Amino acid sequence: MPDKRFNKNILCIGAGYVGGPTMAMIAAKCPQYKITVADTNEEKIKAWQTENLPIYEPGLLEVVKKSRDRNLFFSTDIEENIKKADIIFVSVNTPTKMYGIGAGKTADLQFWEKIARDIVRIADSDKIIVEKSTLPVRTAEAMERIFNGMNKKIHFDVVSNPEFLAEGTAISDLENPDRILIGSRETESGRIAREKIVEIYANWIPRDKIITCDIWSSELSKLVANAFLAQRISSINSISALCEKTEADIAKVARAIGMDSRIGPKFLNASVGFGGSCFKKDILNLVYICEYYGLHEVAQYWENVVKINEYQEERFVQKMIHAMFNTIAHKRIALFGFAFKANTGDTRESPAIYITRKLAEERAHVVINDPESLRNAAQDLKDIREYVEFETDPYKASQEAHAIAIMTEWELYKTLDYKKIYKRMEKPAFLFDGRNILDHQEIYEIGFNVYPIGKPALTHF
Repeated sequence: MPDKRFNKNILCIGAGYVGGPTMAMIAAKCPQYKITVADTNEEKIKAWQTENLPIYEPGLLEVVKKSRDRNLFFSTDIEENIKKADIIFVSVNTPTKMYGIGAGKTADLQFWEKIARDIVRIADSDKIIVEKSTLPVRTAEAMERIFNGMNKKIHFDVVSNPEFLAEGTAISDLENPDRILIGSRETESGRIAREKIVEIYANWIPRDKIITCDIWSSELSKLVANAFLAQRISSINSISALCEKTEADIAKVARAIGMDSRIGPKFLNASVGFGGSCFKKDILNLVYICEYYGLHEVAQYWENVVKINEYQEERFVQKMIHAMFNTIAHKRIALFGFAFKANTGDTRESPAIYITRKLAEERAHVVINDPESLRNAAQDLKDIREYVEFETDPYKASQEAHAIAIMTEWELYKTLDYKKIYKRMEKPAFLFDGRNILDHQEIYEIGFNVYPIGKPALTHF
């Protein structure tokens, strides 16, 4: 029986980085809706009901606590919640397919399809199905065939509502987004379903920030947005290599071009490379789609964005080895940061994974420090544990180290006592700033040999 306290029952299948925070915000802003987040992972669901949430995101716990057990609930009973739901958000993992046709590029939709088949098998009333996962364009068409191919006397509408969250700022992104995008079929029932999703977000987001469109444009927009953002990072990183050769300063170049209103300053911070669950996966998905339609030059253009990112990671390791007299065997190297960016524990596609593995191949002893991601780091590197150590204290991590490499732009690393750190390191001491977050002249004057990204090195020999 429907719960008469609430206007609608909303279910989200998938309790990860997108589903959990998104539903928490909807619950906080829409007390008239009952929100249930369901997942087969019991440990994850239990964690959502504690003070120690399964993901780290600034401000998330406060938002969850505001609504938890009021109109926000967590469950492992997917079947029962499918039956009760009016609207079902699907936010399951869509990793890059690693086998068969499209291996290494296209999205693996097996989890999405399984959920779709479960929904159509279990449902006994009309449903609106919302694509929240990042999906290849025209996925909705395949889903519609599954939903409406069982000859049940119930109707399913598929709506695309891609997320544009940045990890580390997800709560502010949800509370005050640049835009909300909702796509549907341009049929009468499709437009009605779309408007019902609009009504959810309109509880706190101005209508002029809610964009509605056809479902194919919505699906493609998510891939293209991430591709454009990643392209900016790869572009500035490619120029950082040129700056190091010409003794130009990448920060000054980025500031000069970023002040052009046609370009803008965002995503022009040179670094060791981009990571995260979206950029590489979505670009390669776009590459696969372009290849499928015979647009080989377009595919090659976008694939090079990924290649530049890989080049930047390779270049960083080569710089470390060359600076440290062409051998790092048995040298202690402290990595400050392992998450792919600050203010998250997420390590998916983090440049630090590649850097650690390459350093381990050279028989270095790598000591990893990070405020939030050590548990994930241990999982990512479980096959090379003999070369890796995990340390919660950055001062202990860097003690007797030959070098420090800054991998993540945590505020913590800007405020450390580097004089104290320098005294306890092996000499000569090296610092490789993969995020350009320190005052390099100050660090050099302490005694370090400093190697930034896209700027001349400051060395004592």
